[in-house]
Amino acid sequence: MELTKGDELPDITLADQDGAWIKLRDFVGQPVVVFFYPRDNTPVCNIEACEFEAHYSDLKKAGVKVFGVSEDTVSSHKKFATRFHLEYRLLSDVNREAERAFGVGRKLFGLLKDRVTFIFDKQGKLMHTIKSQLNGRRHVDEALSVLNIKTETH
Repeated sequence: MELTKGDELPDITLADQDGAWIKLRDFVGQPVVVFFYPRDNTPVCNIEACEFEAHYSDLKKAGVKVFGVSEDTVSSHKKFATRFHLEYRLLSDVNREAERAFGVGRKLFGLLKDRVTFIFDKQGKLMHTIKSQLNGRRHVDEALSVLNIKTETH
């Protein structure tokens, strides 16, 4: 079941692209954006990742932690992050633990994970969810709007 407004940030620990273990609940106390995307190095995922990177300095300045999550491996994430010069953390959910904890759905007979972004407030409570399978830019634009972040690059 997908998280709904007011739900707590799940207590999940995943490896990032450098192999470091990241416990999401450690970031309660600041806003957190967790975006789930289907796969590294696919057209819409590339756009979404690069859009988050393009606005990462604005998000970081506002104290927001950003995490991208897919079931790709740590090494795949490392190549993806290097290719696009991503500064935020990509988390490897190979066992789909985070996918289940957040209630991220699947399409096409379970083969394609939904593209969904969760925005948590400083208390670790879900304040907004964004869904758009084919519009990666929407996730970033809407996250900036919900977090009331004025951007320098848009």
